[in-house]
Amino acid sequence: MNIDVNSQLQKHSIFRVGEVYSVNGREVCIKVDKNKNLSHLLYKGNVIKNVSVGSYLKILKGFICLVAKVESETIKENYSVNVDYHNKNEEISRLLIIKLIGYFENKEYHKGVKELPLIGNECLLMDNEEFSLIHKFAKDGELTLQLGHLMTDNNVPIEIGINKLFSSHIGIFGNTGSGKSYTLANIYKKLFEKIGNNNKFKDNAKFLLFDFNGEYSGKNVITNNKKVYKLTTRTDNGDKIPLKKEDLLTPQILYILSSATEKTQQPFIQRTLNLYSHIHKDKKDEQEVLNHFKNFFTIQLKSIFSLHDAQKTRQLLNYASNILYEDTHNDIEKGLVADLELYSNGNFKIKGSENDFITDKNIDSKFESLHIKEVLDNYNFSPDFIKNLISFLYLEIITDVLQNTASNEHIIPAINKLKGVMLYFSKVFEISESDDFWDGNNLVVIDLNMVRTDIKKLIPLLLSSKLYNEQKEKKESELSKSLNIIIDEAHNVLSYESMRESESWKDFRLETFEEIIKEGRKFGVFLTIASQRPSDISATIISQLHNYFIHRLINNKDLEMIEKAVSYLDRLSVESLPILPVGACVLSGVIADLPIIIQVDKLDNMHRPQSDNINLLESWIDDDNTELNDKEYYGEK
Repeated sequence: MNIDVNSQLQKHSIFRVGEVYSVNGREVCIKVDKNKNLSHLLYKGNVIKNVSVGSYLKILKGFICLVAKVESETIKENYSVNVDYHNKNEEISRLLIIKLIGYFENKEYHKGVKELPLIGNECLLMDNEEFSLIHKFAKDGELTLQLGHLMTDNNVPIEIGINKLFSSHIGIFGNTGSGKSYTLANIYKKLFEKIGNNNKFKDNAKFLLFDFNGEYSGKNVITNNKKVYKLTTRTDNGDKIPLKKEDLLTPQILYILSSATEKTQQPFIQRTLNLYSHIHKDKKDEQEVLNHFKNFFTIQLKSIFSLHDAQKTRQLLNYASNILYEDTHNDIEKGLVADLELYSNGNFKIKGSENDFITDKNIDSKFESLHIKEVLDNYNFSPDFIKNLISFLYLEIITDVLQNTASNEHIIPAINKLKGVMLYFSKVFEISESDDFWDGNNLVVIDLNMVRTDIKKLIPLLLSSKLYNEQKEKKESELSKSLNIIIDEAHNVLSYESMRESESWKDFRLETFEEIIKEGRKFGVFLTIASQRPSDISATIISQLHNYFIHRLINNKDLEMIEKAVSYLDRLSVESLPILPVGACVLSGVIADLPIIIQVDKLDNMHRPQSDNINLLESWIDDDNTELNDKEYYGEK
């Protein structure tokens, strides 16, 4: 008993740092004891690191143990000492400025301020058990992943609860070369290693990774059980993402593809889909659909001949030409109406005749002998579904202009945008009835490295919107199925500053992802974003993330954005961001009771993302140059 008491008293005297000097809200000032100004202490033969900036301390207030973090330290001169009788050490007092972050209760650490200390309360260093408690981010028995260790102490592993991490939105930020890609790969690799062989995991968990630079498409990166789509817009030989016709016939997808504005173009697209549905309704086969299409088209063409407005007539016949001819640059007077003369008043006369005009009364009989009727009779749907869809758009705009329900100047930009996109659409998508997008896997990597910039932005938006809407429509019994969308180089998709696109398109793009990040968790959809330029990303999106892995950031705009948007960071963590070593990051968020700096575990060469810098000297120096081939020249010692 006496030995135990003596041991406790000895420990208390060695671990004591000082006492509370002043209290100003969460900020507390500690006056350090004179004999505790060394960098290290000895306890039972072990060297203990003494208090310094960044350390954790405990304050004893009766039976309550408060936890604080040292943010800064200073000295204060004591002018009240006797000039003749004093020790030199008494002239200066060392003061620590600390911030309260939590408390211990029932041998567990809790985040938050329960009570404030009193002046004179003792302040002590933490022992190993207490230090481990504040870095324990999972309950006993909870399934965890070990992501790395505390940067300042290799003996303190950092384990994080799987459920808490992956049922949240995650942000991974850091400049080029800071280890951002490794962290992303590490997190998901360890998840697949830990529970990837469970059948319920394979059935209920889906992961979609958008890889802008081709870093994660390697065979063993994250897992070898994945489907990789290596897309390219340079040739027709790349992989193609399967889509069903029904996917393209949804308003949201067509809005995305055509960059449709809300007031005019989106209602037009909805009317086109209604027309498509009307013409296909209750039809047994493709021939019946084609006949209905031709009959409807014939009615519109006859109305065009009865317009008596030359300018509008030319315009609408040009739209009709886009439907009936492959060559959309075909001159209508040499093509569709090659057998007619169009007068300035909008009237048509049969070529070679003196007075054979087309009138409202004879249009039905005359139309049967016109060249345009012959072209229409020979018309067939294209095997390319997209071209047929564009034909329906032209048919709808003809109908709208004839009925004065839309202005073609407002609608045509959406059709032209869609036509422009479709030039590359068939290079990266294929219309398939099977739509086996996952191909039996629960991780799909979309490699966008060889895709042109505008399509790069479109694909993540289109697929994310499609899968998110599918997830929303699932019944309550199916909500056990989750979808994690992972976007590497997310500033390419989530940027609010882009000169290449219209404001309406930018708003639509951001609103889509903002809805996912605000409402997605209700439907089992979670977002992981990685970026080297967080300042380019919408502040709404960054502030809605739950957990953050923040690597080295140097740019002031990025630092300001992180400081404003991430409420979990303290001043010390923000100030450490520009000087973090490679692979180290600040972990903060709902998963961590306090922001900490961790060193993420290294990956084997075979599991690394392809993001390493090239070694220039290896390609510059000849193999037989023994003098320069010393490894020191390669930065290796």
